[in-house]
Formats: sequence, C-alpha cells, structure tokens
Amino acid sequence: RGEIACRIIQTAHRMGIRCVAVYSEADANARHVAMADEAFYIGPAPSSESYLQADKIIEIAKESGAQAIHPGYG
Repeated sequence: RGEIACRIIQTAHRMGIRCVAVYSEADANARHVAMADEAFYIGPAPSSESYLQADKIIEIAKESGAQAIHPGYG
C-alpha cells in the first residue's frame, strides 16, 4: 500500500522537490507518510470520507503551499 506514492516521493526528493502527503486513519503509519516532508490527516479509513474529498485535498494544498498535486493511484 502506498508504493507508488513512495516512488514519487523518492524521485521528487532526488530532484530537490519537497513533498506533502495526505493520509487516512488506516494509513497513519504508512511508509509514504514517514517519507514526506509534511503529512496531513485527511479523514477516516473509507476513501469516500478521506482520499475522495477533493475539497479537503485542495485546502491542504493551499495551506501547505503545494505547487502541484499528484492524483495517486487506486
């Protein structure tokens, strides 16, 4: 779980790009969360209450100063 996010973070770090991750309750201890420069809790485990909440993701992107969003996979 999160392997694609880990690869994206590794590549971004090699390019000198800082990374922000979002995570649900189920992924709080996931590797991509630890690898990111910043991580934000986005909601409970069901993706309909976390990862699919576009408004929350945009809010976090603005709060963190992110310049791009990778859509993830799954």
